[in-house]
Amino acid sequence: MTQPNGGGAFGMPGLDALASAGFSGVKIDPAQLTEIQQRFLRDFADLWRAMAAGEQEAAPLSDRRFAGEAWRSNAPYRYAAAFYLLTARAFGELADAVEADAKTRQRIRFAVSQWIDAMSPANFLATNPEAQRRLLESNGESLRLGLRNMLDDLTRGKISHTDESAFEVGRNVAVTEGAVVYENEYFQLLQYKPLTDKVHARPLLMVPPCINKFYILDLQPDSSLVRHVVEQGHTVFLVSWRNPDASMAGRTWDDYIEHAAIRAIDVVREISGQDRINVLGFCVGGTIVSTALAVMAARGERPAASLTLLTTLLDFSDTGVLDVFVDEAHVKLREATLGGAAGAPPALLRGVELANTFSFLRPNDLVWNYVVDSYLKGNSPVPFDLLFWNGDATNLPGPWYCWYLRHTYLQNDLKVPNRLTVCGEPVDLGLIDVPTFIYGSREDHIVPWTSAYASTALLSNELRFVLGASGHIAGVVNPPAKKKRSHWINDDLPATPNEWLAGATEVPGSWWPVWLEWLSEHAGALKAAPKRYGNKSYTPIEPAPGRYVKAKA
Repeated sequence: MTQPNGGGAFGMPGLDALASAGFSGVKIDPAQLTEIQQRFLRDFADLWRAMAAGEQEAAPLSDRRFAGEAWRSNAPYRYAAAFYLLTARAFGELADAVEADAKTRQRIRFAVSQWIDAMSPANFLATNPEAQRRLLESNGESLRLGLRNMLDDLTRGKISHTDESAFEVGRNVAVTEGAVVYENEYFQLLQYKPLTDKVHARPLLMVPPCINKFYILDLQPDSSLVRHVVEQGHTVFLVSWRNPDASMAGRTWDDYIEHAAIRAIDVVREISGQDRINVLGFCVGGTIVSTALAVMAARGERPAASLTLLTTLLDFSDTGVLDVFVDEAHVKLREATLGGAAGAPPALLRGVELANTFSFLRPNDLVWNYVVDSYLKGNSPVPFDLLFWNGDATNLPGPWYCWYLRHTYLQNDLKVPNRLTVCGEPVDLGLIDVPTFIYGSREDHIVPWTSAYASTALLSNELRFVLGASGHIAGVVNPPAKKKRSHWINDDLPATPNEWLAGATEVPGSWWPVWLEWLSEHAGALKAAPKRYGNKSYTPIEPAPGRYVKAKA
């Protein structure tokens, strides 16, 4: 049944509004559509009457984009913002009411939210009173500086989020003392200097995501997970991925498993003299290391004493907002343009493309906020180490990326035992029968915490799940000394994540101490700390953080 369009003299949102946004042919239940339109008309009329009567407080602005004094004290701008928020709410309700399959509805919601965020009056000089005041007070200097900032960003191909000149890898980020003890064309292996007289016998190998640089785990000393773990008496090794150039454009997922993850595990075992080591994977690093352990299990090898997975997807049934980018047509296009399909040469996925995509997952925080502050107001970005890391982009080999898209996000093949063959071996995650600590972040928009929890149904042995506050990065990087946020614990593992949360206890502060107590149970007895890096077969190559992390995309 075709639904009525709505619309009219007031331009109230209806199906014609969604059609004008690029969604023709959508359907909404007539009763629900009428309810949305009537609510919009009622609130619109109330705002119009208040504005006509000159009521100063009738348009409260709860949105932080309009929290400044210039918005509150200027009635025309305040009411313009209020009308925008009202219309934005109605468009959001229309998108939620569309009758379609879940993926189509998610795409409509995402596209509508992008359009709504872009059309905010805060984003334009003509409708932003704060930017106009700055223009007048600076005698036009803010406009000149804003244009300069915009031209600089056009040259870079990305919006600047921070003052990048304030940071340098190896000088004031990624400064935990250590050495490179092994390298090949895929990665450098870092070993960090002990900070205690005695260390646990079994070392910890950290495998960060290869779509970012490792030093999110080693920012400045007071927020470094690497340093904190070393301070607790653990020997830490870490994979520093090479930033691929054209010579690596043809590398595959199998290459990264065999020659990076498995090779790193073997080298750490050789250096430490331990048959089994503790392994940690963060985000895509967790997917990589889990695949590697499954491949090794199929070969009859059991190299891990424990596994830690931080904000990691193994079951890709629900991939959150990223799912809007993935379908068969998109993956085939990527395979044709990047993956070497149909005889075309493989190519790199450029890091700036990935960075811009992730920014638009949170456009108000990572796009329009900086457009307004930098371009409209002429401000220079302030130094912020996490945003410096976020902008330090990495490339990806096209075949690796295409395999990852198809077999995880599109087809969810890792979930099914023996559906995939990697490095010549069938992959069954259930063969990873080691104690496993699984961490999810409650507000994570990249790895929904419920999807992180889904890994508990795929792995064997003793499993522990802990939920932290905040998002994908801030939830993980939460040093205890800062006494920020909280976490939830529950020793039981019921069938569903919501059941787990219902029985969980909220604990103030960082989740790191809970994990470190668990890690120590699997790290072996204490022994004298090693006095040198590597061993006779693996001698130091250069000081940490090494060359690879400094290469720019």
